[in-house]
Amino acid sequence: MDDKQIVTQKYNMVNVPTAVWIDEQGHLVRPNEVAFIDDRFKQFTGIDSAPYVAAIRDWVTNGAKSIYALSETELRARLKSSNEDRSRADVEFALAEYLYKQGKGVDAIPHFKAAQRLAPDNWNYKRQAWALSDADRDYGTSFRKEVQKLNGKPYYEPRKLPEMKKGTNDRPN
Repeated sequence: MDDKQIVTQKYNMVNVPTAVWIDEQGHLVRPNEVAFIDDRFKQFTGIDSAPYVAAIRDWVTNGAKSIYALSETELRARLKSSNEDRSRADVEFALAEYLYKQGKGVDAIPHFKAAQRLAPDNWNYKRQAWALSDADRDYGTSFRKEVQKLNGKPYYEPRKLPEMKKGTNDRPN
């Protein structure tokens, strides 16, 4: 559990479950992306876990030769750099969590709201704030209401995995 949001901030994660791939040398191989390892949320998200699990297995087997291991150029193109608003959101969120842990939940709410305003696509910040309060009363919304507002827009950014040809494990379609 990343209760201090260190990993989510370092890798610009905005939703869970999310994963990054880091090789044995400590090099980033894939930036953060939705990472379901089973289908318990498939009905809600529409995302099948099998392609991601197969990609991980291929990478474990083939290492840097895996079709799922991104080149440095591909990796740089997919990485999302942090911006001033995200950095300010991180600070507001940290302050809100600190206040909440000090028993000052009411004082934390304006800071949770500021974090959400500065990083509106950060579902981690939304869900955490809502879980620590009465979301309807304190934020005028809830997780379910926010997902409904998406009106069919994907809740998770789509994964970008090459598809394997049937009967092989080393070539994309």
